[in-house]
Amino acid sequence: MKTRLRTVRLDLAEPLRISRSTMTAREAVWLTVEHQGLSGHGEAVSSVYYGLDADTLVRLLSAVDLGRYGDPESALEALGEGRLAPAKSVPPAVTAAVESALLDLAGKRAGLPVHRLLGIPEPPVAETARTIGITSPSHAAAEARRLVASGFRVIKVKAGTPDPEDDVERVRVVRDAAPGARLLLDPNGAWTVRQAEALLPRFADLGVEAVEQPLAPGDLEALGALAERSPLPVIADEDAVSPDDVRRLAGRVHGVNVKLAKCGGVRAALRIAESIDGSGTELMLGCLTASTLGLAPAVHLAGRARWTDLDGHLLLARDPWSGIGGADGVVRPSGLPGLGVEEVVARADVA
Repeated sequence: MKTRLRTVRLDLAEPLRISRSTMTAREAVWLTVEHQGLSGHGEAVSSVYYGLDADTLVRLLSAVDLGRYGDPESALEALGEGRLAPAKSVPPAVTAAVESALLDLAGKRAGLPVHRLLGIPEPPVAETARTIGITSPSHAAAEARRLVASGFRVIKVKAGTPDPEDDVERVRVVRDAAPGARLLLDPNGAWTVRQAEALLPRFADLGVEAVEQPLAPGDLEALGALAERSPLPVIADEDAVSPDDVRRLAGRVHGVNVKLAKCGGVRAALRIAESIDGSGTELMLGCLTASTLGLAPAVHLAGRARWTDLDGHLLLARDPWSGIGGADGVVRPSGLPGLGVEEVVARADVA
């Protein structure tokens, strides 16, 4: 098997502000694995939070030696057993991208979509949340009306401004603009325990369904204790990075946000889902801002989650891949073998 890497810039349609930063673009590294005339693809995106820039991703992806394996199925087996990565320190985002490309290639070889390879018989179809960043109340209200008109029934509102009253007002106007929508709230760890205890009842009164990572990460005991007292479900995100984190949180929080770039890919996400089954902690499927290629592996798992937040490709000014939908509020695999995605530019060149 041969591999190729390509680095691209993914510009956002508008700046996305969260409690700790504002993002206007991300770099992505695309991995292509070729074997017997077929190609499989995966994507890893840069992340300041996780300390990954494009150069680092290229270096780490280049170090993964797939040439010694005769087919993608053998490489997937090695990856699952921890024999493929050059070192234990390889970030989960790199593992996820390699797994994505291998699954895409294996699915094309078998003539099956990835969810079938994973033992999921029916094509997953899920309503996805759509994020509204920290912005003015007027813009948030207009965005909420636009999203509802497009078909979205789940809206996630970012929070964590220096003045919590700004957050309350933003949620209030979104609720007024989209009275029938399910609302999620995400302060990205911006609150203290005292702030969270004061604010969560107010957001519950506004009809917020659940809150992600209300407290700064690093204190699982505090997060679990807050969840026990909270008037609305608490979902761990920044505190739920590894499977060990999830095991410690199972039964203590209401949900864990599993992102493939955090856990290491779709098969790791399935193991996490199995580990929390019956614990009272439910699965949320989340994402980083990425293209359809980066989101596609998670879409093949979407039926396993209570909350689906796979809108990263919808935040882009131009998505260079297609195949999972989402513009109408619903993500679904295309039905094509493998990931079921196509590069838009490549398709246009053929036409």
